[in-house]
Amino acid sequence: MKINVEVDCTPEEARRAIGLPDLSPIHDKYIQAIMGAMDGSAVKPELLENMMKNWMPMGDASLAFWRGLFDQATGKKD
Repeated sequence: MKINVEVDCTPEEARRAIGLPDLSPIHDKYIQAIMGAMDGSAVKPELLENMMKNWMPMGDASLAFWRGLFDQATGKKD
């Protein structure tokens, strides 16, 4: 037996229904920091780079792993 349930709701309504927190204020601050780093007025790009490295599991090894997977999938060679 197969049962299909279709729910018509917005992403916001779905987030609330399953109890996920609203991260839009954090997202807005993050976007402001990136935009400020791009124009050089708010955050130094080096600080932003360090923050991104801390968020990325396994650092550069992880990035190299994913780059290798994408290169294999697209047939790209060095």
